[in-house]
Amino acid sequence: MKYLTVNGIKILFSNEKNILEIMKKKCIDIPTLCYHKELSVYGACRLCIVEVEGRGILPACSTLPENAMQIRTNTERIKEIRKIIIELMLANHDRECPTCAKSETCSLQILSRRFGIDEIRFRNVTNKKSKDSSTYSLIVDPSKCVLCGSCVRFCDEIQGIGVLDFMNRGAQSKICPGGNNMNLLSSGCVYCGQCIRVCPTGAIVPKSEVNYVWKALSNPNKKVIVAIAPAVRTAIGEVFGLSDKNGTKIAGKIVSALRYIGFTKIFDISFFADMTIVEEANEFMDRLEKMKNIPMFTSCCPAWVIFVEKYYPDFIPNISSCRSPQGMYGSVVKKIMPKILGVSKENLVVVSIVPCTAKKFEARRHELSKEGIADIDYVLTVHELVRMIEESGLDFRKIDISSFDMPCGFKTGAGIIFGTSGGVTEAVLRNIMNNNGKCDKDVIDANKFTRFDFVRGDEGLRKVKVNLNGKDLNIAIVHGLKNASKILESIKSNDNEKDKYSFVEVMACPGGCVGGAGQPIYKNLNVRNARTKMLYENDRIIKFHNPQDNLYVSKIYKDHFGNPGSKQACEYLHTRYKYAKKFKKVFEIYRPLNDDYVKINICFGNNCIQKGAKDILKHIVKFIENNNYENNIGISISICLEKCSKGPIVTVAEEVIEFCNFELAEKTIIKKLRDKIRG
Repeated sequence: MKYLTVNGIKILFSNEKNILEIMKKKCIDIPTLCYHKELSVYGACRLCIVEVEGRGILPACSTLPENAMQIRTNTERIKEIRKIIIELMLANHDRECPTCAKSETCSLQILSRRFGIDEIRFRNVTNKKSKDSSTYSLIVDPSKCVLCGSCVRFCDEIQGIGVLDFMNRGAQSKICPGGNNMNLLSSGCVYCGQCIRVCPTGAIVPKSEVNYVWKALSNPNKKVIVAIAPAVRTAIGEVFGLSDKNGTKIAGKIVSALRYIGFTKIFDISFFADMTIVEEANEFMDRLEKMKNIPMFTSCCPAWVIFVEKYYPDFIPNISSCRSPQGMYGSVVKKIMPKILGVSKENLVVVSIVPCTAKKFEARRHELSKEGIADIDYVLTVHELVRMIEESGLDFRKIDISSFDMPCGFKTGAGIIFGTSGGVTEAVLRNIMNNNGKCDKDVIDANKFTRFDFVRGDEGLRKVKVNLNGKDLNIAIVHGLKNASKILESIKSNDNEKDKYSFVEVMACPGGCVGGAGQPIYKNLNVRNARTKMLYENDRIIKFHNPQDNLYVSKIYKDHFGNPGSKQACEYLHTRYKYAKKFKKVFEIYRPLNDDYVKINICFGNNCIQKGAKDILKHIVKFIENNNYENNIGISISICLEKCSKGPIVTVAEEVIEFCNFELAEKTIIKKLRDKIRG
């Protein structure tokens, strides 16, 4: 067995990839701002340095462990270097910490306290940069960025989108979407917010709507209704130091807190998840019968829906037309509650509390409104709920437990497990397979399907098979958008006959909603797994497990919508999606001081990005810098040149290059430069 000697103590190791991993497993906390186990090693912050005998000071994140290595982690020299690194970061950082949304969880602030930094020896060179608040979901503050690159790597390596990247060099370096002048709204961002989770500072945070909700609550003419998503109850206890095996006590405390705060009715979005399942299962069976738009994709994750709209528009007809549980919540409540509460629709304010930043965008979709009135008025994340509880002065740990309001507070276990990857699939199977089919794997109850353990798990792509009325159905469960791209490309190429899917569940966030960007920040994957386990435990102890057993859902249908798939149901419980083609806009990246230069334009439309436009841009920039062409060439990016089937599209001095690659771009640039010299 191989070993290291760390600070005089022998530590065994086996197949760990770097020294940092070994330390973490042995509960030795080496400071770092840029290391995440889920991502590639970048080594930007250099805080994880250790002293290796015979080799000097090395970064623990990128140093391979070797047998009999002698390592020291806290020498005076190392501590001084770490302090200098942190002070240099702080000297170039917006230090308005009390007003920062991430103040309590900011890694830079935590490390500053840990290393006893009470003064900064370097001159403050902070250059206040403007915030990007162009989207409904996120706010980007480059003044708080430490250039760790975690957001860039996550967006590229896990989500496969690559919206964010480094721009410029030296003191002018920054992270932004695509071009220097581009904002998130103009980019291919899908608002999943996973960049928030890995950002160590407050450089990327959810866009808060707390003040708007407080304003509505203080208006005597308004009735404010709120509902919490299933995954919310699994995480809020982490903030207040409470443990709850199945989340029921914490859910009860949340209800009490919301009542104290002043909400008129408190509902459970799990109720509307039950409705979603009933409607989605009906739609799926109808599609199967007609063999139309198969496979059917789930529609409960708004970031996934945006992803398809922007990057794979050919698959839009395959997305279930069912609204997400949040979408159904807003529509149903705005329909039935004005009469019950004796208030006009205009004075009914509907708020949802979710683990997701993309839900903020979803609530603003014009498809989720009627007669100019939005179905969902405001969307809060768990972070924002915690803030409201703290602002109210409530002691969450000691608060009593209350029950949700009826009818929309009743739910089955199927609605609860919506919050984790595989939960939607299992809920749909419970609905359609009960007494109608059999599975290719054992289930708990052979007569009545209540659990489908074989769809559960944490793999990014899971494939299962069920038999429905004698017909085999291939089903895929996917989380993480890079995995979603893989399965979409597989379906497009149709290269594997046995993988022809009937039903595909996709969630943008790893692990599903339990890993959403609106949840408390976590680095250890065990935290996410514990949240998932809590949802399944809640499902286990609840009395009803199948959505068709929710009597209140049945009553809502009877009183307002008739049968699943009816005309009324389609109007209120379904929606439509469309190709989210970006508007035409040009962003300059390089512009020489003189006006006589070769102009290069690269299309950054969704399709071109998917086909490698970002790599072409990087190659051209490197080509210009290596050849000292900064004064001869100008670069811009545009959205969009409308030649989506022929991308990537690059224009060099008005010559349009279709199906462009590095070689073609470089060859054309050299030719145009020579023509200009001869000219």
